[in-house]
Amino acid sequence: MTDSDLCFLPAIELARLIRSRAVSAREVTEAHLRQIDRFNPRVNAIITLVPDLALAAASRADEGLARGHIIGPLHGLPMAHKDLVPTAGIRTTFGSPILAEFVPQQDGLIIERLRAAGAITIGKTNVPEFGAGSQTYNTVFGETLNPYDLTKTCGGSSGGAAVALACGMIALADGGDQGGSLRNPASFCNVVGLRPSPGRVPSWPNFSAWSTLGVEGPMARTVTDTALLLSVLAGGDARSPISFDDGARFDQPLQRDFEGVRIAWSRNLGILPVDPRVTSVIDSRRGTFVDLGCVVDDTEPDFQEADEVFKVMRGVNFEVSLGTMYDAQPDKFKETIAWNIEEGRRLTAGRIAAAERLRTDLFHRVRRFMETYEFLVMPVSQVPPFDVGVRWVTEGNGESMHTYIDWMKSCYFISAIGHPAISVPCGFTPEGLPIGVQIVGRHHDDLGVLQLAFAFEQATQSWRRRPGIVNG
Repeated sequence: MTDSDLCFLPAIELARLIRSRAVSAREVTEAHLRQIDRFNPRVNAIITLVPDLALAAASRADEGLARGHIIGPLHGLPMAHKDLVPTAGIRTTFGSPILAEFVPQQDGLIIERLRAAGAITIGKTNVPEFGAGSQTYNTVFGETLNPYDLTKTCGGSSGGAAVALACGMIALADGGDQGGSLRNPASFCNVVGLRPSPGRVPSWPNFSAWSTLGVEGPMARTVTDTALLLSVLAGGDARSPISFDDGARFDQPLQRDFEGVRIAWSRNLGILPVDPRVTSVIDSRRGTFVDLGCVVDDTEPDFQEADEVFKVMRGVNFEVSLGTMYDAQPDKFKETIAWNIEEGRRLTAGRIAAAERLRTDLFHRVRRFMETYEFLVMPVSQVPPFDVGVRWVTEGNGESMHTYIDWMKSCYFISAIGHPAISVPCGFTPEGLPIGVQIVGRHHDDLGVLQLAFAFEQATQSWRRRPGIVNG
């Protein structure tokens, strides 16, 4: 096989070849390292590379397989981890000059699970500073570029992960999502990003362990690979107080009959400014859901209070997570993060309490709505990928955006209710920019979301269109 053959094989197929010893873990790792050498200088997705560690781990993987050792489902698969997740012995900067040389002494919980499953750590992927803002740039490593158009952003905060996947530099990627950080870069880079139900994937270390706003989860080039990775990451852990295990299995075939399943089809949740190029691409795929047997209605729940709910909860999280560090070195934080921390500190007990009440009302309103509709289908992002020099979108479809996250309401409104949601490749704008469609499921129905995403993916095959830089 050529490097391109190996690097773009679905991860589930690549794992099968390694298990059967048709190809070695070392050969796979070497091919991905060469792919990184070829394409990473053009996109800046992987910002810390550990080739010697990766090759040594791959050799151990091959030796273990030859001796008949029990192997995990990700045995020999190269991965790079988001630079917000601690990796023992490997620099983890959080995209911040404060932590530019930080080397953790222990792994984060999801890294423990990935290593136990046999994944090969190949490096770290770029992020915005402390993951804030869906545009991947920082003063430590610079910007990560969209491989479908090098003048555009890849989104964020899991932007480096999405680009590395799109370019065949890794087989699978981990990421996190508070306001859209798995879904937005997946949409912008033509890959799949799943925001699991809060607690489905336990998170540790975590300064805000009881919060349901931020989650960790899987990203891949296909829905089946995403489900494979979720099967490794999911499950309860005593270090994460909101974690749970309801017995759902994700390492199973995703085929399902969708005849008669009711879908709510929303272009803008009734209140959001959405770029017509996004709407056009998503509307062009409505018939796909009909062809799958779904009953598709133009409707959406009432999300009027979602903005207040999310921004209050986000402000609390910023103060909890970064407040102490900000007090020690306030001049080292980018302006938007400083603003978010200060906004958190200006919150009163009354406003926080009111937001909690609103969130409860919003959850039950959506719950009742989704007793009728099993899924809500809508845009992931309100705009297509934009110029990489633009730090955040200030205008959308004729409306002004007042904060650096307002253009991501189509994602963070869903974060506010805690339902699982996935971004799956949907199509391209006339300029060739990727657009994802967002599928939102019922409370805790991560499997249902993956099943509908899989059926849609099989019918459309949009994921097969690779970036021009790797085709050329």
